[in-house]
Amino acid sequence: MAKFTKEMVNDYADKLLIGLTEEELNNVLSEFEVIDESIAKISTIKDIEKVKPLTHPLDNTITKLREDEAATPSDIKDVLKNCQNTYGRYVEVPKVVGGETS
Repeated sequence: MAKFTKEMVNDYADKLLIGLTEEELNNVLSEFEVIDESIAKISTIKDIEKVKPLTHPLDNTITKLREDEAATPSDIKDVLKNCQNTYGRYVEVPKVVGGETS
């Protein structure tokens, strides 16, 4: 397995349009070293290729859903009593995305 080098990491960082400081570069390289060591340990396990991959940590979990029960809807006037700003039957909220607010 090829080891990651500073040149490789800098090349990938440039392609991803992120600049790395020398400290960040060293941190990334040390993290890749840990990953390489872990993979090397895993690859020494006998018959590892025969192990079925884990697709979900809770594969054996059985989920039981309750039955839907029809209920009487809340009266809109009672619901809107809890709202500070309303517009007819709707709740008015401040704009949080986009240009300037009015």
